[in-house]
Amino acid sequence: MSETNQLSLKLEVFRSVEVEGLTIEMGVLQDGTPFLSGRGLAKACGISNSTLVEWGGLTPNLGDSLRAGKMAEILAAHEYKSEYFFIRVPNGIQFGKEATISAYPDAVCMAFLEYYAFEVGRKEALQNFRILGRSQLRNFIYKATGYNPGQASLSSWQKFHDRLLLNPVPTGYFSIFQETASVVLNAIRSGLIVDEHTVPDGSIGSIWGRYWASNRLDEKYGKRLRYRHMYPSYFPQSRANDRIQPFIYPSTALEEFRKWLDQEYILNNFPSYLRRKAKERAISPSQVTNLLQAVKPLELPRGSRTA
Repeated sequence: MSETNQLSLKLEVFRSVEVEGLTIEMGVLQDGTPFLSGRGLAKACGISNSTLVEWGGLTPNLGDSLRAGKMAEILAAHEYKSEYFFIRVPNGIQFGKEATISAYPDAVCMAFLEYYAFEVGRKEALQNFRILGRSQLRNFIYKATGYNPGQASLSSWQKFHDRLLLNPVPTGYFSIFQETASVVLNAIRSGLIVDEHTVPDGSIGSIWGRYWASNRLDEKYGKRLRYRHMYPSYFPQSRANDRIQPFIYPSTALEEFRKWLDQEYILNNFPSYLRRKAKERAISPSQVTNLLQAVKPLELPRGSRTA
């Protein structure tokens, strides 16, 4: 298994659930992805754990021979784009003799159930494919584990709101945190989980700072200043509150910042930030496109006139 897939991802819930007399382990990851454990998926398909392990960790490619090629076709039909079948969750929960859980996302589970139901003819897989397909596996897991997909979004709103209240800016200056609020809020609305690990304004501030220095904008607008930034007490970053001093910028540079944000950062840098977060499993790969669309700058309708 590639080391790039051995990433720490918090489990929101993990339970064993009875499905038609069969105990299947399932849960939900931090980014809202519902999953079956490897053992749970093997049970659902009517195969042994070792048979599932034989598939390996990497997803096959379209055009591969025999069963690999067929699995690639089924995964494509389920719009699954990750190069990995499962996610390792190194959180110390015992899974058999392992200290990690192999979390197979819902799309992968449905692909395996479809393969073993219709290509191999396993009656257990066919039965569970019908059961889970009727109720939609994602909704089934959410309901079975008691997970509320809206709660993560509410938590992101609260954490962002709490930071806003703690960080007013003196008159005559603007902060990157405040000026990027609309971008972050639109991203939260489209599923980005903003927490202590995902702080978009930090990425924006770093890149804007380099732009400011390389273009010697202090000569044009006046000097930027260091100013204290506070994190809520429940953020681990709060331990350094007395030392966190990002730059604030003269308000005269606000128009240039907004133009840079729309035309440079969102178009050229934010996609890379989201892809990195997808690789870290803070978001799912399928969310990247939706998030980019959500933060795309608005334009006046064609034909609109200004006074």
